[in-house]
Order: sequence, then C-alpha cells, then structure tokens
Amino acid sequence: MKYKNLLIEKKEHKKLLNLLDSAHYDNAPIFKRAIGTLKNELKTVKICNENDMPEDVVRFNSQVTIETPFEVTKTYQIVRPDERDLKRDKISILSPMALALFGYSTGDEIEWQFPSGLSKFKIKQVQKLKHTTSIHKQIVS
Repeated sequence: MKYKNLLIEKKEHKKLLNLLDSAHYDNAPIFKRAIGTLKNELKTVKICNENDMPEDVVRFNSQVTIETPFEVTKTYQIVRPDERDLKRDKISILSPMALALFGYSTGDEIEWQFPSGLSKFKIKQVQKLKHTTSIHKQIVS
C-alpha cells in the first residue's frame, strides 16, 4: 500500500460512514461482506483534511483505472448511489468494486471478494474529477 493506510478526506469519511450505515443490500452475503470488510479497514484509516489529500487517492467522484492480472483494463467513476450509471461506468460507492477501491491509491494492488469470487487487481491511475456545486454540497454536508 503506497501510503501505508487508507486515506480518506474528513468530510467524505463522515458521508461514507453514513452511507454504509444506511445501506440496503437485500441480505446478499457478498454485499454484507464487502461492507464489513471496508468497515474493518476504516478502523485504521488515516483521515485527512482536504488540503492534505494526495491527488492519486480514490475518493468520491474519482475516475479510477484498474488492471487485472490478465492485463484487462477498466475505468470507473465512483459516485453516490443515486448517481450510478453503469452505461457510463459510474459505479455506486456501495458497489463491491467501489468499496474495494475507496481510500487506495495509484499503484496499490488489491485482493477483494466479489460476487463472482476472489479477484486481484492493480490501480493504474486515479483522476479526481471536479465536483459540481450540488454534488459537492451533498457529499460534504
């Protein structure tokens, strides 16, 4: 892990905890496990102020490119649940992939349990996309 701990911006940490606590995952064991795994990781997270957040850390509204061990690359944008749009590769923060990525950074290799089984992948690139005013207000409030 590049920064030795997951890094999360202070206001986004609060919003993420609220989303995790209110998540409805229809008793699907894999989603419960993913949320539980992230909650365990959040126990040792380093919470940062906005000005101290490195640009290459996955957070709300990040665009993340990953690579599998089979050299398949895919890019996702991490968004609030109500903004997800799979046709545009916008995935909810509550999806297993987003839960696996959040707080990690470029170069980190992750092993995570998905509905299809255990997978490994590497974060190749993280781009912080600018928030629109309404999105940013909802994330940080």
